[in-house]
Amino acid sequence: MDLGNGLGATQNMLDAEIQSFFDSAPPLRSSGDVSEKLEEFVKRNSIASGNGGARRIVCVTSGGTTVPLEKRCVRYIDNFSSGHRGAASTEYFVKAGYAVIFLYRKGTYQPFCRSLPDDPLLECFEFTDESTVQVRHSHSEAVRRAITEHRAAVEEGLLLKLSFTTIFEYLQMLQMISLSLRSVGPHAMFYLAAAVSDFYVPWKSMAEHKIQSSSGPLDMQLNQVPKMLLVLRKDWTPMAFCVSFKLETDKHILLEKADAALKKYKMHMVIANELSIRKEEVVAVTSNERISVHRNKSLGVDDVEDPLIKLLVERHSSYIKSFDP
Repeated sequence: MDLGNGLGATQNMLDAEIQSFFDSAPPLRSSGDVSEKLEEFVKRNSIASGNGGARRIVCVTSGGTTVPLEKRCVRYIDNFSSGHRGAASTEYFVKAGYAVIFLYRKGTYQPFCRSLPDDPLLECFEFTDESTVQVRHSHSEAVRRAITEHRAAVEEGLLLKLSFTTIFEYLQMLQMISLSLRSVGPHAMFYLAAAVSDFYVPWKSMAEHKIQSSSGPLDMQLNQVPKMLLVLRKDWTPMAFCVSFKLETDKHILLEKADAALKKYKMHMVIANELSIRKEEVVAVTSNERISVHRNKSLGVDDVEDPLIKLLVERHSSYIKSFDP
């Protein structure tokens, strides 16, 4: 058996599946606007930063994708993710001097807003008289900090927020971002924290209108979403530093799964999360290391994302230096 031909056939099959997915997906309504924003953002941050080096740009994906069951969607299959990790990580990347493309699910956590109270928006304000509204004193510091930090990131051109809902939107936008970052070379990073659907209903076979319950039990064929991480690494943005995530509920298979994903998709690092302790500890898996990263409030570490991003910035620096002549 010719192993080279076997691998080539597998790659060709994957390429065909990916092309079929994109060909059958509904067109991204905002593609022109997204393309324009990406071009402007990448161009602005490709200019040398204040320290004389090229600005690093990271794409942080956050939240979960939905799988519509109807074209005029009433029902959908959802993926569990609040987007907290992506939002927190974006804050730490900005503080580390990165420009961040934040690709997030609508309605999930936003960077610089995590400290805001959980109260409904209107409960954060109060009347001082009949014509004046102000932030309640108990919320004022958190609101002031959120507004100040968010505005600074946007005005300095360090944060571009792009939203998605469906698996179709997410993957089309991820491809657009990947291709736009090719020019950045090794200074680009992908931090793929979004919970991406494994299965979907092909658009061409999807019901046009709401599926009627009176029709009886629902029998629906779900196709497997093509695994695009390998194509991102090899074709879309081959020089970028790529980090993906693996979440499991069974700790006994977690590291094995993370190691398999590292090899299969040629990632530079896979972050292994056990569901029950994911906010306290993660394990960064590389080709030759398993690094435990902890949140330690006693040492002033409020988020596990703080030491995690510091680790990634360090590894990204080493990766960039490996391209120096």
